[in-house]
Amino acid sequence: MEIQAKTGIKQSGFKGRLSRIGKRFYRERELWTINFFALAWVLIFAYGPMYGIIYSFYNYIPGRSLSHSKFVGLKYYIEFFTLPDVWLIIRNTLVISSLGLTIGFIAPIILALLMNEIRNIKFKRLIQTITYLPHFVSWIVVASIIFTLLGSEGAINDALMKMGIIHEPLKILGEGEYFWALLTSANLWKGIGWASIIYIAAIAGVDQELYQAGAVDGLGRFGMAWHITLPGIRSTVLLLFILGIGTLLNAGFEQQLLLGTPTTRDYHEVIDTYVYRYGIQQGRYSFATAVGFMSSVLGLVLVLITNKFSKKLTGMSII
Repeated sequence: MEIQAKTGIKQSGFKGRLSRIGKRFYRERELWTINFFALAWVLIFAYGPMYGIIYSFYNYIPGRSLSHSKFVGLKYYIEFFTLPDVWLIIRNTLVISSLGLTIGFIAPIILALLMNEIRNIKFKRLIQTITYLPHFVSWIVVASIIFTLLGSEGAINDALMKMGIIHEPLKILGEGEYFWALLTSANLWKGIGWASIIYIAAIAGVDQELYQAGAVDGLGRFGMAWHITLPGIRSTVLLLFILGIGTLLNAGFEQQLLLGTPTTRDYHEVIDTYVYRYGIQQGRYSFATAVGFMSSVLGLVLVLITNKFSKKLTGMSII
């Protein structure tokens, strides 16, 4: 009788929970209806392809069914770490990503703060348009512009030689030691305006009475930005930083593929380009799937660890 009573309590508790979920779903039916297509897109295009992860555990040969492929377990995961240049690839990936998480992360915040100080609305819109436009330019076009300007026979080399500053062309695109700075600058030029949008929106939500109080207390523009604006958007900055940590092993693909040359391979080869060259192009889909899945898992782990530290140190987290 006691066991039945306990079972009945558990069943009633489970039914009660289902009932509460159903009532909440009914109350929020308009919101769920609006987001139905977005959720369907995520399920179909984000979670549906995750079935392909299983290929990383088989010696899959294109044209054969998975049932006729040999199960190899963690072979391709281990193979990646036994490659002769694996640490070079990981180094390049971490360095390029770290530059993006420092310079590329701070620059949009500074741009948003500067735009917030512009009082002329027309001039502010002009600056916003100029900084947003590069985001919509294809990397193919950007690479063409960079080669036209910085190539051995480019406009900059040509101008410097005519002015007598140099006597032979600078091989900027052919020297690996310049590649990280070049790539970071290109990423910054292309993405700074677009990345600043969310910070501009967050700044617009800061209580204007705080600025009035700051003016009464004698704070200048810099003081208001430091003591009012930045603390007001701290949660947004922290949220984007935590999510940015998850892309630490994703240093880009198109940029390196288009701007990299054989002489800069030791500086531009990252995990994504390596997977493309030696996985996709050579038909080693199982190897490519294993490395891609491993990068995603490590990115998720980094996000969870950063989120935990953030919650402990600042009290703010994404979950």
